[in-house]
Amino acid sequence: MKLGSLQLTLVNDGIFRLDGGSMFGAVPRTLWEKVKPADDHHRIRMATNSLLVERGSDLLLIDTGIGGRGDARFRKMFGLDEHAERLPAAIHNAGYAIGDVTHVLLTHLHFDHCGWNTLDNAAGHPAPTFPNARYWLERGEVEHARHPNPRDRSSYDPRNWEPLFEAGVVELFDDQAEPIPGVEARKAPGHNADMCIVLLDGGDGQSSTEATTDTNAVWWADLVPTVAHVPYPWIMGFDLFPVTTMENKRKWLPKAAAGNWLCFFGHEADEPIGRLVESKPGRYAAIPVATP
Repeated sequence: MKLGSLQLTLVNDGIFRLDGGSMFGAVPRTLWEKVKPADDHHRIRMATNSLLVERGSDLLLIDTGIGGRGDARFRKMFGLDEHAERLPAAIHNAGYAIGDVTHVLLTHLHFDHCGWNTLDNAAGHPAPTFPNARYWLERGEVEHARHPNPRDRSSYDPRNWEPLFEAGVVELFDDQAEPIPGVEARKAPGHNADMCIVLLDGGDGQSSTEATTDTNAVWWADLVPTVAHVPYPWIMGFDLFPVTTMENKRKWLPKAAAGNWLCFFGHEADEPIGRLVESKPGRYAAIPVATP
């Protein structure tokens, strides 16, 4: 898709499954199962979406999926399809080579968002998957990932980021960063303390937070992981700071609706691209956008 001066290509790392109750927190199952049906293990389908953003000679990748490092137990636990197209193949089939990627922007370091940051080399040592890229990581998220608490320790795997530091390819930032013109990471805590959303401005320098044209988009990361999570109270049980999540949704969703921003939902398996409409005062819904 074209967004002003940006060429956007949605790719993904396949489908996985997570417990529906955990994905919807305090929302009763009788409500969430109407929009996200569960399997026999109470899990819902989840995508591992990533976004390629091309601008001139730059090719930026937002998030890198779940990765290929999980063993048989891991794959069974998360219901991974053994025959699904994985992210490196998806990038290739989109017309790009792994070496074309110049920037990798991570919204946070949970394993399902940064799994293809690294790939084991011939010696069995993890090394950067994208050899010509600089990897952009939020400083506070790195600090927490290195010292997680018992509640979220299982979400982090140092093999997904420490080799990047060893290779000297990391760009650390605080609160916000603009790896390439028109792509800006903004810290939006709630899911954890330092997660970022990504604002995309395909115009000529107009701020995404001020513009009201169709040249703006947002990558919601885990602030709004699926279209079912658009309503303010529909918040994941995984979120460390759910009230902060709601505050950030109240901050950003009205801006996206008022500006008619193109919205990308990182874990949405069926309708990953949409626009927000205000169906009632203070109540928003996602309207799907068909891809070319």
